[in-house]
Amino acid sequence: MDTADLPGGGRLHLLRRGQDFEILFGEEQLMGSWDSESEEALATIVCERLGTRAGHLLIGGLGMGFTLAAALKAAPAEASITVAELVPKVVTWAKGPLAHLFGESLNDPRVTLTIRDVSDVIEDAQAAFDAILLDVDNGPDGLIHLANERLYCNWGLRAARDALRPGGILAVWSAYPDRVFHDRLQNAGFAVEEIRMVADDDDDHHFIWLATKPA
Repeated sequence: MDTADLPGGGRLHLLRRGQDFEILFGEEQLMGSWDSESEEALATIVCERLGTRAGHLLIGGLGMGFTLAAALKAAPAEASITVAELVPKVVTWAKGPLAHLFGESLNDPRVTLTIRDVSDVIEDAQAAFDAILLDVDNGPDGLIHLANERLYCNWGLRAARDALRPGGILAVWSAYPDRVFHDRLQNAGFAVEEIRMVADDDDDHHFIWLATKPA
């Protein structure tokens, strides 16, 4: 249906097959409209853990809006949610061919959408967020944007820890396990929990790391 150029090179493709939509990076599928459970869980589980302390959430990556919609549903009514999206065309898709997936999420007064690298938002923040939810690659490596490597390296994780309030949670979505990243989160000073979820074909799994900053 459309393409979007990425900063630094590469291209996203928006495809439609019948009633289903998917976003590809080259030939690599980033997300599909038919399988949203783990993207929703990224927000739902974090909000359940934080309860009334989920006052300000940062979502890295707009995607198809599943994490945002789940956060709006699960977070306290007075919470605020900042969404950082790197690619302007993704926002265009959200308001155009994917509008039926987003519903009224982007019009919710609790939501602030910024066209900006989420790494920069994190680095500029000091104890500003109760949770940071990252789903900008297929896992903890810079797949679609090489600069995303700084989100997952040692100093990037320390920046995320500093951007969180005490007891805050960094949650990272992945399509694959990564023991090295799990250990890196621990070395950055987080208490780490790994959640494994069955994907849509029952033969694959998605992973969510919950990294909690000490209170």
